[in-house]
Amino acid sequence: MKSDSFAERTARDRARSLLDAVTFRELLDPFARLESPHLPLQQIVPQSDDGVVIARGKLGDKNALVLSLEGEFQGGSVGEVNGAKIAGALELALKDVREGKLVFPVLIFDTGGIRLQEANLGLLAISEIHSAIVALREFVPVIGVIAGRVGCFGGMAIAAALCTFLIGSEVGRLGLNGPEVIEQEAGTDEFDAHDRVLIWQTLGCRRRLAMGQIDSLVDDSVEAVRGAILAQINTGVKGSRHGTIARARDVAAQIQKIHEHTMPGLKPDDAKTDFSSRGRRWHNALMENADERADGKSLLVGDAQWGTEPVRAISVVPNPVARFPRACQGQMGVEEGWGIASAVWEAINNDNATGKTKRAILAIVDVPGQAFGLHEEQLGIHLSLAAAVDAYITAREFSHPVVALIVGKAISGAFLAHGLQASEILALDDTGVEIHVMSEASVARVTRRSLREVAALAKIAPSTARDVQSFASLGGISHLLKVNDPDKPSTQSVEEVRTEILQAIRRARANVITPRARLDSAAGRESRMMSLEVRRRLESQWSMEM
Repeated sequence: MKSDSFAERTARDRARSLLDAVTFRELLDPFARLESPHLPLQQIVPQSDDGVVIARGKLGDKNALVLSLEGEFQGGSVGEVNGAKIAGALELALKDVREGKLVFPVLIFDTGGIRLQEANLGLLAISEIHSAIVALREFVPVIGVIAGRVGCFGGMAIAAALCTFLIGSEVGRLGLNGPEVIEQEAGTDEFDAHDRVLIWQTLGCRRRLAMGQIDSLVDDSVEAVRGAILAQINTGVKGSRHGTIARARDVAAQIQKIHEHTMPGLKPDDAKTDFSSRGRRWHNALMENADERADGKSLLVGDAQWGTEPVRAISVVPNPVARFPRACQGQMGVEEGWGIASAVWEAINNDNATGKTKRAILAIVDVPGQAFGLHEEQLGIHLSLAAAVDAYITAREFSHPVVALIVGKAISGAFLAHGLQASEILALDDTGVEIHVMSEASVARVTRRSLREVAALAKIAPSTARDVQSFASLGGISHLLKVNDPDKPSTQSVEEVRTEILQAIRRARANVITPRARLDSAAGRESRMMSLEVRRRLESQWSMEM
């Protein structure tokens, strides 16, 4: 081990190396015995700090909060307990900065993303983390560090892209999908997970710096990482970039970069591809005055006036002639993420400039997941999804009611980017609605279980189930809507659903609701007791003098 290596240290040692030793104080340390209750049910030994270290102390002369993920435990994956620790600590920091008590958050990413063994609990926790990061940026710079052996992937790669400043080292990797996952989903012709040169040329932090997707590249040493963090904190104190991150909001430049990207001319196999879509049918049925019905589009954006309510609906749909074939079946890809960001920001800027009633944003959700492709990773699909997340959160904070309607699939990073930041989430109460982190076949491959074992697991650990009722039991759904035929929306069904959406819009106008509020629902309080307990105990330790 290199004596001064940052990457080769444990999560706890990384946090200690950043904070001044005299002031270092770990919150909810292993003696708190906060372990995941979901892992033993699956014959997995839990860890008493659940793979994350939360520490407060001085970084230079500034009060800092360090959140350090442990890549050696479950691949640094995020589940209920460690997700609640991260989200809860960021929420407490947000409360402090709003009261004028500055605390500078530093997130050390060493993570593969959401923990499959806790699935939808991790999905909910990461949506809360995203929301807290964007809110904190209005007051202090939120600094991310990617310098571990695992890298930074999945929903936490979106979190990294949302940070004000992002620091990487030569050993760091950043992307939405890991090489092994892409190979499993799309084959070795798309991405050879054994090709080390390809991996670093695509996902390495040096490549991300060249693409403008991180802010600085440093040596793999404690001194270099700590110095870069201090420099970014001091820059942020001077008020240079609060609330704004150019990488996620320079939409026009990013879309131009995508247009200029060279593609090999691949075409989807029309004979094997089903381009029908519940999302398209419900979009067209609800937005009867919209003109976004033409073929050849993967993103539908339509405006309508429902009584006194102006509504902009956004839907991702299959596109047989998609330029990026890995997104042709309705997946969220680079074009779709930036397209959503563009549509939301257009509504924000236009309504603010004209003084109109701020239109409601309706996310119609039928997304089978994110695109698994080499070109998507080269361009930074994690950043395009972060841009969509950032736009939805900003719209919500600017008093645009944001409502999601799930009519089909809501899978993984696609759902994080398109739906989970809504103030209210409505869903059709139907077996065709599926909510999860991965497709069932993918979960089986990654966890090395049979499809039968994966299905049986859902009965033991409800957070791994895919049906909408199970997700609603976690507090993830505001209202379930029963309609006669979800695949063929009738006039009556459309009117009933539109009425429910309008009621949700009016509630959102009266009270801006963040993802954190789902914990306080009756279902959330019952099913996510550990998330609430973590926050309760974290708050009890938070205000102790350093």
